[in-house]
Amino acid sequence: MTLIKSISGIRGTIGGKYGNNLTPLDAVNFGCAYAQWIIERNPKIKNKVVIGRDARISGSMIQNLVQNSLISMGVDVIDLGLSTTPTVELMVQKYNATGGIIITASHNPAQWNALKLLNENGEFLNSAEGKKIVDYSESKNFVFSDVYNLGKIIKNSDSMTAHIKSVMNLKLVNVEKIKSKKLKIVVDAVNSTGGIIIPDFLKALDIEVIKLYCEPNGDFPHNPEPLKKNLTDLSKKVLENNADLGIAVDPDVDRLVFMCENGELFGEENTLVACADYVLSKTPGTTVSNLSSSRALNDVTQKYNQVHFYSAVGEVNVVDKMKKHNAVIGGEGNGGVIYPKSHYGRDSVVGIGLFLSLYVERGLSGSQLLETYPKYFMLKEKINLSPSLDVDKILKKIAEKYSNEKVDLVDGVRIDFIDCWVQLRKSNTEPIIRIYSEAASKEKARALIGEVEDLIKKIIN
Repeated sequence: MTLIKSISGIRGTIGGKYGNNLTPLDAVNFGCAYAQWIIERNPKIKNKVVIGRDARISGSMIQNLVQNSLISMGVDVIDLGLSTTPTVELMVQKYNATGGIIITASHNPAQWNALKLLNENGEFLNSAEGKKIVDYSESKNFVFSDVYNLGKIIKNSDSMTAHIKSVMNLKLVNVEKIKSKKLKIVVDAVNSTGGIIIPDFLKALDIEVIKLYCEPNGDFPHNPEPLKKNLTDLSKKVLENNADLGIAVDPDVDRLVFMCENGELFGEENTLVACADYVLSKTPGTTVSNLSSSRALNDVTQKYNQVHFYSAVGEVNVVDKMKKHNAVIGGEGNGGVIYPKSHYGRDSVVGIGLFLSLYVERGLSGSQLLETYPKYFMLKEKINLSPSLDVDKILKKIAEKYSNEKVDLVDGVRIDFIDCWVQLRKSNTEPIIRIYSEAASKEKARALIGEVEDLIKKIIN
C-alpha cells in the first residue's frame, strides 16, 4: 500500500495505517496544510476554495474530510460534488476563488485517491508552492478558527453545465456545423464523472450518444488509463453500432482519446496533434508540448510555418512555457489538450469541441483523418539501477556521447536525430532511468532504446 506526498498534492491507497496510506488523518492533515498556505497568501480576506471530485468510491469520504478541514480553519468551500478536473479549474476562475482542490487519483485504479491542488488562477501549483504545503503538513503548526469564524460550505450543482456552455461559446468550436452532421458517437467514461459531462456535451451538439460505462459509481470496469489495451470494449461497441467515432476519457476527464470508425484507436498522442492542426489553421501561433510527447506536434506546427517549443514533463511546466511564448495551444501526449482561450488546464471537453470541429470541416472519417498525420511509433522502457549509482553522472556521459546531435537537457537528456529521438529521465522516487524513444517504425524505436541501454551498461561497468 502507498502514500506519496509531492509538490502536486498527496495520493495514495485507501485504508491501512496513517502515514503509509491515504487515511482520514492524512486527508485532514493535508487539507489543513493547504488551508494554511491559502490563508498566508491572502491574510486579509475571507478565503474561498472550490472542491469537486471524480466518482471514486472513496471520493465522498475524502471530500468531506478535506472540506471540514478547510472550514475548521475559516476557509469557505464551494462544493461542486461530482465534477471533473477541468470543471473545477474553470470554476475557480468563475467564482474568483483563492484556490481549488480536485479529489481524484486521475488514471490510477479504484483503490487510489488523491488531492490535486490549484492556485487562485485554477492552475496547478509550482514546485516551490507545493513544497511549502508539504512542509506545513509535516510541521502541523495549524491555527484553527474559533466558533464564530468558521468557514461555510456552499453547494453548487450546475458547474458541469456551465463548463459545457463555456466550451460551446468558444469561437473555434463550430457548433452549427457539428449539429448538422448528426453524428453517432460511443462514449467510454470508465464509470466516472465523464459519464455525465461528455454525453451531456455531445447531446447539446445534437449527437446520438451510445453510452458505455457511463454510470458514475466509481466501479471501474477496466484499467482507467485510456490506452488501446484497456479499450477493447469501446472498439467492439463502435463497430457494433456503426458509429462515427468512439471517445474515452480518464476518471477526472483531463485525458482524451478518440477511436476511429473501424475500431482502431486514433491514439492519445494524436489527440493534441489533431486539435493543434485545427487551431493553427485558424489562429497561427506557437505550440508547446512536453519532451516526452510525440514529434508529430512539431511537424504539424512547422506545416503552418510556426514554432514549436518543448517543456519539462508536468502540466505546470507546459503551462509556464505556453505563457512564456504566448502559445495558441499546447498540452501533453497523454491526450491532454490545453487551449488558453478557455483556460490553462488539460480539458477533454475543450478537446472534443476542437476535434469535432476539425472532423466535420475536413469531411473525412476518423481513419482517413489519421492518415493525414505523421506516422510515429513510441516505446517506453525503464532500467533498474543500484541505489548507489550516480544517475546524474550516467545521464551526463550519455549527453557527451551524443554531443554531435541535438541534445536537450531541460528534463533529463533528450537526443534528437534526423528521423527519431530518445529521452532518458531519472525517477524521483526510485533508482531507475526511464527511456522513451520515437521513430517512424517500431523496429527503429526499439533499436534506439537498445543502443542506449547498451551504452548505460558500458558506463556502469
